[in-house]
Amino acid sequence: MNKSNDKQKTKKTYSVSKRLRLGAAVFIVIFLLLIIRIFWLQVVDGADLKEQMYAQLIANEVISPKRGTIYDSTGKQLAISVSVDTVSINPNSIVVTDDNDEIDEAKTKALKEKVAKSFSEIFELDYEETLKKVSSTSSVVTIASKVEKDKIDKLKEWMETEKIYSGINIDEDTKRYYPYENLASSLLGFCGTDNQGLEGIEAWWDSILTGTPGKIVTSQDAVREYIPDENEKYVAPENGNDLTLTIDANIQSIVEKYLKQACIENNCTRGGNAIVMDPQTGDILAMATYPDYDLNDPFTPIHIDEKEWDKMDSDEQYNTLTSLYRNRAISDGYEPGSVFKILTSAIALEEDLAVPDKKNVYACPGYEIVSGEKIWCSHTYGHGSLSLRQALAESCNPAFMQIAAKIGSSTMYKYFDAFGLFNYTGIDAPGETNSIFWDLDDVGPVELATMSFGQRFKITPLQMITAVSAIANDGVLMKPRIVKEYKNVDTGVVTTIDPVAVRQVVSEETSDTMLDMLESVITDGTGQYAQVKGYSIAGKTGTSEPDPSNPDEGYTASFVAISPVENPEIVLLITLYDPNHGEDNHQGSSVAGPVVNQILTELLPYLDISSNNTTTNNEETISLPDVTNKTIAEAKKILEEAGFECVISGDDDELVSAQVPAKGSNLIEGSIIKLYSESNDTRTSKTVPDLKDKTLSEAKNILNNLNLNISITGSGTVVSQEPIAGTSVEEGSIVKVTLQSESVD
Repeated sequence: MNKSNDKQKTKKTYSVSKRLRLGAAVFIVIFLLLIIRIFWLQVVDGADLKEQMYAQLIANEVISPKRGTIYDSTGKQLAISVSVDTVSINPNSIVVTDDNDEIDEAKTKALKEKVAKSFSEIFELDYEETLKKVSSTSSVVTIASKVEKDKIDKLKEWMETEKIYSGINIDEDTKRYYPYENLASSLLGFCGTDNQGLEGIEAWWDSILTGTPGKIVTSQDAVREYIPDENEKYVAPENGNDLTLTIDANIQSIVEKYLKQACIENNCTRGGNAIVMDPQTGDILAMATYPDYDLNDPFTPIHIDEKEWDKMDSDEQYNTLTSLYRNRAISDGYEPGSVFKILTSAIALEEDLAVPDKKNVYACPGYEIVSGEKIWCSHTYGHGSLSLRQALAESCNPAFMQIAAKIGSSTMYKYFDAFGLFNYTGIDAPGETNSIFWDLDDVGPVELATMSFGQRFKITPLQMITAVSAIANDGVLMKPRIVKEYKNVDTGVVTTIDPVAVRQVVSEETSDTMLDMLESVITDGTGQYAQVKGYSIAGKTGTSEPDPSNPDEGYTASFVAISPVENPEIVLLITLYDPNHGEDNHQGSSVAGPVVNQILTELLPYLDISSNNTTTNNEETISLPDVTNKTIAEAKKILEEAGFECVISGDDDELVSAQVPAKGSNLIEGSIIKLYSESNDTRTSKTVPDLKDKTLSEAKNILNNLNLNISITGSGTVVSQEPIAGTSVEEGSIVKVTLQSESVD
């Protein structure tokens, strides 16, 4: 029995010993594996793991620079960056848990619906789409980008009221904003959502406007809270430079107003553009294209009905937007027509091949036969015998064909090159294209003849106005300037872009002679529609026929004006594409001339250019006195003694609180003044009638019956009006009309 127990004990002891040895062996193996693992982590993967550790502990936050502001020449802000926020959510954090920290599905669903509903109301979003985002399984989803302060305030107020904070993120951002919306849209261009310039000045000057990002490098803990660290690094961002343009927002606004009106009134199917340049510096004071677009919403055209837009397919919409973004004043070539006769005349004078007033030099039977081909004058009945001044004033094509034949193609091309017509102007804006001319070797008698009056080649409006400005600037060609300076807002350093004189093209004598002859175009020739009471103006009309290779383009009506003649301060070029499609009224004189008159009537006084007080019609005007704060009885007596009629809202003993038109308005005798008292200030609106082709007497009677007043420029019949027909205005408002006798160019 004892022996049996001893054997069992021995066996049991052996079993325990065996297990101990086995355990020790396992321990040793595990220990060796641990040593090997530590060695692997320390030596083999050490550098990698160290880098990962730093990546987790070190926060590297990028600080975006502020994009520079774009100013006009008077200091108005045309493009600014405003502080906004981006709202995002972490859907997995928008949950409700029970006492055991388990997600309560029903309450979570209700919470997400509540959040989605509030988001959709605050940010004006589609509820179903917002609910999808809130219910998403993604770690982070953007709800609204570039959100302005008022909506963020509403969101914060809602979060505070509802005590909902988890999973909702509000991050600082900036948004590009254009205070004047569509002003100079084709020139300024716009930025994308990342504040990078996509079009126009914004794109061309992007590197100057953008600046350089900064950063913060510091430590953070496991829950990504910052840890104070003496090694923290802060690299300040370099904000973008502010840009100051040569554009004057007031001039730009005047030009855009009348350009739009002209395109609508004359049904210009391909729109139009206008440029105002200071010939002495080359500064662009205004550059406008119609149709334009809202810079704050550049992907929604403002000239197309929403229903029509929705009917377009994606290609049509893309092409429409691309066309809107084009700055056609520098990107599209056109045939300048008779405006180009300015250059032909200047070349002939400079080469001593013509004199201004020698009579009977050029013969016009209504056409010119060149190499057996009959090329017609716009006046098919002929002008008879003409001097150079008369040929320019009457815009006689045969006379200029004869002039060009004397000059010759080689000499013409030498001056075209000097005027900068074969090269880019070098303006600091995107999209500039170059001219299209025949190779000199291909210029025969017919090509030379048509070229003399601006047909069968293409230049840009910018090239045309730059060349004309050289003639207005004592013969000196200036490089067009659109940016005056840019300023480093961090250091205050200003970099100025000075005007650049390119070359002397013609003599000062030729310049003076040309200005004198071009003034005759306005006073006695085809440019009479552009006359402005009190100011000296030189200019030339232009009507170019459709390119035979693309007849659908239609006619182009244009007009260039220079003022004042004695010391030119501005040159204005109006170009209207395909006016009155399919109709006979497409002449530059009658279509573009009135627009020049309207623009210059406002522009010249704004520029403080002195008036010589001459008049172009027989209507005397009276300055309207200020009768506000007088009794209605007193006001009525003052106005009637001044020659006005009164329409009264209020009793005689009440004080006048408002008058229409405003004080200082220049009105003809018999004009109607609407007087209001504080107790009776209910305004009455009238719809402006269509006065086109009406005589002065007819226009006066029509407006008088509507209690509207008239302002008159020129004589003859009405060729344009402002406001345009169909506009709603207050009783007593002034309708400006331009009258002209029948004329062609």
